[in-house]
Amino acid sequence: MVRKALGVLVVALCMAVAVASPASAGGKELSHKAAAAKLKAAGIGWTSSGHCSNRNKPTCTSFSGIKSGTISGIVTFKKSSRCKVTVTGGTETGHASGTYSHWNGYKVDIAITSCVNGYIKRNFSYIGGSKWRSAAGNVYYNEGNHWDITYY
Repeated sequence: MVRKALGVLVVALCMAVAVASPASAGGKELSHKAAAAKLKAAGIGWTSSGHCSNRNKPTCTSFSGIKSGTISGIVTFKKSSRCKVTVTGGTETGHASGTYSHWNGYKVDIAITSCVNGYIKRNFSYIGGSKWRSAAGNVYYNEGNHWDITYY
């Protein structure tokens, strides 16, 4: 009887974990200033073709509303890879929509370099097309002129 109850409890716990809200995985939303400070402290640069950070202009690079987990993810990538990392896209308008979108704070774009390319291809699992998945489940998509990274 105890064994059966324990089995039911384990199944219930597994189901609860499996259906937990994915939005909680990203952490809290950060201001542009707070996110930029965390990137700078980690030695991560960022650039904007429009030389601006206005979230509502597609030529800007904004971090307004980016998830703390996304910032932690790119900082971890920088430390692990030991590559120069430059963010080229954040939460600004102009990207595709969806739950795990740039606008919702789950994605960053970074510049392509031979170091970044090599690290991703050596350390992550190829999942088809131009995509690789890290052990943590994050997806790195080579879009030709930048890496589009989704942090879950």
